[in-house]
Amino acid sequence: MLVLRTASGASERKLDGIFPIMQTPFSDSGALDVETLAHEVRFLDHIGVQGMVWPQLASEFPMLSFEERLAGAEALVRSNQTLDAKTRPAIVIGVQASDIATAVKYARHAEKLGPDAIIAIPLNGGKDEAKQMEYYAAIGEACSRPLIVQTIGPMSVDLVLRMAKQIPTLRYVKDEAGATLPRLTEYRKRGQLLQGVFTGKHGPTFLDDLARGAVGNMPAAGFADLYVAAWRDWNNGKRADAMEVFGKTLLLIADAQAYGVAGQKYILQLRGVFPNSNCRGGAAVLDDEAKEAIRRAVGYTQRWFRPGV
Repeated sequence: MLVLRTASGASERKLDGIFPIMQTPFSDSGALDVETLAHEVRFLDHIGVQGMVWPQLASEFPMLSFEERLAGAEALVRSNQTLDAKTRPAIVIGVQASDIATAVKYARHAEKLGPDAIIAIPLNGGKDEAKQMEYYAAIGEACSRPLIVQTIGPMSVDLVLRMAKQIPTLRYVKDEAGATLPRLTEYRKRGQLLQGVFTGKHGPTFLDDLARGAVGNMPAAGFADLYVAAWRDWNNGKRADAMEVFGKTLLLIADAQAYGVAGQKYILQLRGVFPNSNCRGGAAVLDDEAKEAIRRAVGYTQRWFRPGV
Protein backbone atom coordinates (compact mmCIF):
# COMPACT_ATOMS: atom_id res chain seq x y z
CA MET A 1 0.00 0.00 0.00
CA LEU A 2 1.65 3.23 -1.14
CA VAL A 3 1.01 6.18 1.19
CA LEU A 4 1.78 9.73 0.14
CA ARG A 5 2.22 12.79 2.33
CA THR A 6 0.38 16.05 1.87
CA ALA A 7 1.94 19.46 2.45
CA SER A 8 0.49 19.41 5.98
CA GLY A 9 2.12 16.05 6.67
CA ALA A 10 -1.13 14.08 6.71
CA SER A 11 -1.06 10.65 5.13
CA GLU A 12 -2.74 10.18 1.78
CA ARG A 13 -3.07 6.80 0.14
CA LYS A 14 -2.38 6.51 -3.58
CA LEU A 15 -5.53 5.32 -5.33
CA ASP A 16 -5.36 2.91 -8.25
CA GLY A 17 -6.79 -0.42 -9.26
CA ILE A 18 -10.35 -1.75 -9.03
CA PHE A 19 -12.80 0.32 -6.97
CA PRO A 20 -16.25 -1.24 -7.34
CA ILE A 21 -19.37 0.88 -7.00
CA MET A 22 -21.13 -0.98 -4.22
CA GLN A 23 -24.73 -2.07 -4.65
CA THR A 24 -27.14 -1.09 -1.88
CA PRO A 25 -28.97 -3.97 -0.16
CA PHE A 26 -32.58 -3.59 0.95
CA SER A 27 -34.50 -5.91 3.24
CA ASP A 28 -37.77 -7.53 2.21
CA SER A 29 -39.54 -4.67 4.00
CA GLY A 30 -37.66 -2.14 1.85
CA ALA A 31 -35.36 -0.82 4.59
CA LEU A 32 -31.65 -0.20 4.09
CA ASP A 33 -29.89 -3.43 5.10
CA VAL A 34 -26.82 -2.11 6.91
CA GLU A 35 -25.68 -5.58 8.00
CA THR A 36 -25.56 -6.82 4.41
CA LEU A 37 -23.77 -3.63 3.33
CA ALA A 38 -21.09 -4.45 5.88
CA HIS A 39 -20.95 -8.01 4.51
CA GLU A 40 -20.42 -6.58 1.02
CA VAL A 41 -17.36 -4.74 2.39
CA ARG A 42 -15.90 -8.02 3.64
CA PHE A 43 -16.71 -9.76 0.36
CA LEU A 44 -14.93 -7.08 -1.66
CA ASP A 45 -11.91 -7.27 0.62
CA HIS A 46 -11.82 -11.06 0.17
CA ILE A 47 -11.86 -10.88 -3.63
CA GLY A 48 -8.92 -8.49 -3.59
CA VAL A 49 -10.22 -5.11 -4.69
CA GLN A 50 -8.06 -2.05 -4.11
CA GLY A 51 -10.97 0.14 -3.01
CA MET A 52 -14.74 0.51 -2.88
CA VAL A 53 -17.16 3.36 -3.48
CA TRP A 54 -20.61 4.09 -2.00
CA PRO A 55 -23.18 5.46 -2.70
CA GLN A 56 -23.19 6.29 -6.42
CA LEU A 57 -25.66 5.81 -9.29
CA ALA A 58 -25.35 2.02 -9.23
CA SER A 59 -25.92 2.26 -5.47
CA GLU A 60 -29.32 3.91 -6.11
CA PHE A 61 -28.24 6.96 -4.13
CA PRO A 62 -31.23 9.10 -5.27
CA MET A 63 -33.47 6.55 -3.56
CA LEU A 64 -31.70 6.89 -0.19
CA SER A 65 -32.72 9.35 2.51
CA PHE A 66 -30.21 11.74 4.06
CA GLU A 67 -30.18 9.66 7.25
CA GLU A 68 -29.70 6.40 5.33
CA ARG A 69 -26.70 7.79 3.52
CA LEU A 70 -25.08 8.83 6.79
CA ALA A 71 -25.83 5.47 8.40
CA GLY A 72 -24.55 3.55 5.38
CA ALA A 73 -21.32 5.55 5.22
CA GLU A 74 -20.71 4.95 8.89
CA ALA A 75 -21.33 1.21 8.52
CA LEU A 76 -19.02 1.07 5.52
CA VAL A 77 -16.13 2.72 7.34
CA ARG A 78 -16.77 0.74 10.53
CA SER A 79 -16.75 -2.59 8.68
CA ASN A 80 -13.60 -1.71 6.76
CA GLN A 81 -11.79 -0.81 9.98
CA THR A 82 -12.21 -4.41 11.20
CA LEU A 83 -10.05 -5.62 8.30
CA ASP A 84 -6.25 -5.94 8.22
CA ALA A 85 -4.91 -2.38 8.33
CA LYS A 86 -2.03 -3.31 6.03
CA THR A 87 -4.14 -4.70 3.20
CA ARG A 88 -7.70 -3.41 3.57
CA PRO A 89 -9.20 -1.63 0.57
CA ALA A 90 -9.52 2.13 0.32
CA ILE A 91 -12.91 3.63 1.14
CA VAL A 92 -14.47 6.33 -1.05
CA ILE A 93 -17.66 8.02 0.11
CA GLY A 94 -20.06 9.64 -2.35
CA VAL A 95 -21.11 13.14 -1.27
CA GLN A 96 -23.09 14.37 -4.27
CA ALA A 97 -26.49 16.02 -3.83
CA SER A 98 -29.01 18.00 -5.84
CA ASP A 99 -27.87 21.25 -4.23
CA ILE A 100 -24.60 22.62 -2.89
CA ALA A 101 -25.71 23.01 0.72
CA THR A 102 -26.67 19.34 1.06
CA ALA A 103 -23.50 18.15 -0.68
CA VAL A 104 -21.49 20.19 1.82
CA LYS A 105 -23.31 18.43 4.68
CA TYR A 106 -22.37 15.04 3.24
CA ALA A 107 -18.77 16.21 2.77
CA ARG A 108 -18.55 17.43 6.36
CA HIS A 109 -19.88 14.10 7.58
CA ALA A 110 -17.25 12.32 5.47
CA GLU A 111 -14.57 14.53 7.00
CA LYS A 112 -15.51 13.15 10.42
CA LEU A 113 -15.36 9.55 9.16
CA GLY A 114 -11.96 9.98 7.50
CA PRO A 115 -12.33 7.87 4.33
CA ASP A 116 -9.47 7.58 1.87
CA ALA A 117 -11.32 9.86 -0.55
CA ILE A 118 -14.68 11.33 -1.45
CA ILE A 119 -16.40 11.41 -4.84
CA ALA A 120 -19.18 13.56 -6.27
CA ILE A 121 -21.39 13.36 -9.34
CA PRO A 122 -21.93 16.85 -10.81
CA LEU A 123 -24.99 19.04 -10.44
CA ASN A 124 -27.72 19.01 -13.07
CA GLY A 125 -26.11 16.48 -15.39
CA GLY A 126 -22.84 18.39 -15.62
CA LYS A 127 -24.33 21.51 -17.22
CA ASP A 128 -23.21 25.08 -16.41
CA GLU A 129 -19.45 25.07 -15.90
CA ALA A 130 -19.47 27.98 -13.46
CA LYS A 131 -21.94 26.14 -11.24
CA GLN A 132 -19.84 22.97 -11.34
CA MET A 133 -16.80 24.96 -10.24
CA GLU A 134 -18.77 26.46 -7.34
CA TYR A 135 -20.17 23.06 -6.36
CA TYR A 136 -16.88 21.18 -6.34
CA ALA A 137 -15.03 24.04 -4.66
CA ALA A 138 -17.57 24.00 -1.80
CA ILE A 139 -17.21 20.23 -1.43
CA GLY A 140 -13.43 20.50 -1.45
CA GLU A 141 -13.52 23.19 1.21
CA ALA A 142 -15.83 21.10 3.43
CA CYS A 143 -13.67 17.96 3.39
CA SER A 144 -9.88 17.69 3.42
CA ARG A 145 -9.85 14.17 1.95
CA PRO A 146 -8.85 13.71 -1.73
CA LEU A 147 -11.72 14.57 -4.06
CA ILE A 148 -12.68 12.50 -7.10
CA VAL A 149 -14.77 14.28 -9.72
CA GLN A 150 -17.12 12.04 -11.68
CA THR A 151 -17.69 13.46 -15.14
CA ILE A 152 -20.92 12.96 -17.04
CA GLY A 153 -22.76 14.68 -19.87
CA PRO A 154 -21.02 17.72 -21.37
CA MET A 155 -18.19 17.98 -18.81
CA SER A 156 -14.95 18.53 -20.74
CA VAL A 157 -11.43 17.48 -19.89
CA ASP A 158 -10.55 21.17 -19.92
CA LEU A 159 -13.14 21.87 -17.19
CA VAL A 160 -11.77 19.11 -14.98
CA LEU A 161 -8.22 20.38 -15.34
CA ARG A 162 -9.29 23.98 -14.65
CA MET A 163 -11.03 22.79 -11.49
CA ALA A 164 -7.92 20.85 -10.49
CA LYS A 165 -5.91 24.07 -10.65
CA GLN A 166 -8.34 25.86 -8.34
CA ILE A 167 -9.41 23.11 -5.89
CA PRO A 168 -6.42 21.84 -3.86
CA THR A 169 -8.06 18.55 -2.83
CA LEU A 170 -9.08 17.52 -6.36
CA ARG A 171 -6.78 14.58 -7.10
CA TYR A 172 -8.64 12.15 -9.35
CA VAL A 173 -11.42 11.86 -11.89
CA LYS A 174 -13.81 9.07 -12.73
CA ASP A 175 -14.41 9.86 -16.37
CA GLU A 176 -17.76 8.83 -17.85
CA ALA A 177 -18.44 11.77 -20.17
CA GLY A 178 -18.24 11.28 -23.91
CA ALA A 179 -15.88 8.84 -25.62
CA THR A 180 -13.58 7.34 -23.00
CA LEU A 181 -10.48 6.47 -25.00
CA PRO A 182 -9.71 9.83 -26.67
CA ARG A 183 -10.43 11.61 -23.37
CA LEU A 184 -7.83 9.43 -21.63
CA THR A 185 -5.29 10.41 -24.25
CA GLU A 186 -6.19 14.07 -23.72
CA TYR A 187 -5.71 13.79 -19.95
CA ARG A 188 -2.32 12.16 -20.50
CA LYS A 189 -1.17 14.82 -22.95
CA ARG A 190 -2.34 17.74 -20.82
CA GLY A 191 0.08 17.10 -17.97
CA GLN A 192 0.14 15.95 -14.35
CA LEU A 193 -2.50 18.03 -12.58
CA LEU A 194 -4.31 14.85 -11.55
CA GLN A 195 -2.92 11.84 -9.72
CA GLY A 196 -5.05 9.47 -11.76
CA VAL A 197 -8.01 8.88 -14.04
CA PHE A 198 -10.44 6.04 -13.36
CA THR A 199 -12.90 4.84 -15.96
CA GLY A 200 -16.44 3.50 -15.55
CA LYS A 201 -19.31 2.34 -17.78
CA HIS A 202 -18.52 -1.26 -16.68
CA GLY A 203 -15.19 -0.92 -18.50
CA PRO A 204 -15.85 -2.67 -21.83
CA THR A 205 -12.57 -1.17 -23.12
CA PHE A 206 -10.77 -1.63 -19.81
CA LEU A 207 -7.47 -2.95 -21.17
CA ASP A 208 -7.36 -0.21 -23.80
CA ASP A 209 -8.12 2.25 -20.99
CA LEU A 210 -5.06 1.03 -19.10
CA ALA A 211 -2.93 1.28 -22.24
CA ARG A 212 -3.91 4.97 -22.50
CA GLY A 213 -3.03 5.74 -18.91
CA ALA A 214 -6.10 4.96 -16.78
CA VAL A 215 -5.16 3.95 -13.24
CA GLY A 216 -8.18 1.71 -12.74
CA ASN A 217 -11.91 1.21 -13.11
CA MET A 218 -15.02 1.52 -10.94
CA PRO A 219 -17.12 -1.48 -12.03
CA ALA A 220 -20.03 -3.42 -10.56
CA ALA A 221 -19.26 -5.22 -7.32
CA GLY A 222 -20.48 -8.74 -8.08
CA PHE A 223 -17.65 -9.85 -10.37
CA ALA A 224 -14.94 -7.36 -9.50
CA ASP A 225 -12.43 -10.15 -8.88
CA LEU A 226 -12.21 -10.69 -12.65
CA TYR A 227 -11.25 -7.04 -13.15
CA VAL A 228 -8.68 -7.38 -10.36
CA ALA A 229 -7.08 -10.35 -12.10
CA ALA A 230 -6.96 -8.53 -15.44
CA TRP A 231 -5.55 -5.36 -13.85
CA ARG A 232 -2.82 -7.23 -12.02
CA ASP A 233 -1.84 -9.27 -15.06
CA TRP A 234 -1.70 -6.14 -17.22
CA ASN A 235 0.45 -4.24 -14.75
CA ASN A 236 2.76 -7.25 -14.34
CA GLY A 237 3.38 -7.36 -18.08
CA LYS A 238 1.26 -10.49 -18.59
CA ARG A 239 -0.78 -8.95 -21.36
CA ALA A 240 -2.00 -12.22 -22.89
CA ASP A 241 -3.22 -13.43 -19.49
CA ALA A 242 -4.97 -10.09 -18.93
CA MET A 243 -6.75 -10.38 -22.28
CA GLU A 244 -7.78 -13.96 -21.56
CA VAL A 245 -9.40 -13.23 -18.21
CA PHE A 246 -10.95 -9.98 -19.40
CA GLY A 247 -12.55 -11.84 -22.29
CA LYS A 248 -14.54 -13.75 -19.66
CA THR A 249 -15.38 -10.52 -17.85
CA LEU A 250 -17.08 -9.20 -20.97
CA LEU A 251 -19.78 -11.86 -20.64
CA LEU A 252 -20.79 -10.45 -17.29
CA ILE A 253 -20.40 -6.86 -18.47
CA ALA A 254 -22.98 -7.60 -21.15
CA ASP A 255 -25.40 -8.85 -18.49
CA ALA A 256 -24.71 -5.86 -16.24
CA GLN A 257 -25.53 -3.52 -19.11
CA ALA A 258 -28.62 -5.49 -20.13
CA TYR A 259 -30.18 -6.06 -16.71
CA GLY A 260 -29.13 -3.00 -14.75
CA VAL A 261 -28.85 -2.68 -10.99
CA ALA A 262 -31.25 -5.56 -10.30
CA GLY A 263 -29.05 -7.83 -12.41
CA GLN A 264 -25.94 -6.69 -10.57
CA LYS A 265 -27.63 -7.43 -7.26
CA TYR A 266 -28.71 -10.84 -8.51
CA ILE A 267 -25.06 -11.72 -9.16
CA LEU A 268 -24.29 -10.77 -5.55
CA GLN A 269 -27.22 -12.95 -4.49
CA LEU A 270 -25.89 -15.90 -6.48
CA ARG A 271 -22.51 -15.42 -4.80
CA GLY A 272 -24.08 -15.50 -1.34
CA VAL A 273 -23.46 -11.83 -0.53
CA PHE A 274 -27.02 -10.45 -0.81
CA PRO A 275 -30.16 -12.25 0.38
CA ASN A 276 -32.22 -10.79 -2.48
CA SER A 277 -32.03 -8.46 -5.47
CA ASN A 278 -34.52 -5.87 -4.21
CA CYS A 279 -34.34 -2.37 -5.67
CA ARG A 280 -36.13 0.90 -4.99
CA GLY A 281 -37.71 3.47 -7.24
CA GLY A 282 -39.62 1.25 -9.61
CA ALA A 283 -36.54 -0.49 -11.05
CA ALA A 284 -37.41 -3.29 -13.45
CA VAL A 285 -37.84 -6.64 -11.70
CA LEU A 286 -35.87 -9.46 -13.27
CA ASP A 287 -38.02 -11.98 -15.07
CA ASP A 288 -37.21 -15.69 -15.14
CA GLU A 289 -35.41 -15.48 -18.48
CA ALA A 290 -33.21 -12.66 -17.22
CA LYS A 291 -32.28 -14.66 -14.13
CA GLU A 292 -31.51 -17.70 -16.26
CA ALA A 293 -29.26 -15.64 -18.52
CA ILE A 294 -27.35 -14.30 -15.53
CA ARG A 295 -27.05 -17.77 -13.96
CA ARG A 296 -25.71 -19.07 -17.25
CA ALA A 297 -22.99 -16.39 -17.42
CA VAL A 298 -22.07 -16.75 -13.74
CA GLY A 299 -21.99 -20.54 -14.06
CA TYR A 300 -19.45 -20.29 -16.86
CA THR A 301 -17.25 -17.53 -15.40
CA GLN A 302 -17.23 -18.63 -11.76
CA ARG A 303 -14.15 -20.79 -12.34
CA TRP A 304 -12.21 -17.48 -12.56
CA PHE A 305 -13.74 -16.03 -9.39
CA ARG A 306 -11.63 -15.70 -6.28
CA PRO A 307 -11.93 -19.00 -4.37
CA GLY A 308 -13.65 -19.17 -1.03
CA VAL A 309 -16.71 -17.07 -1.79
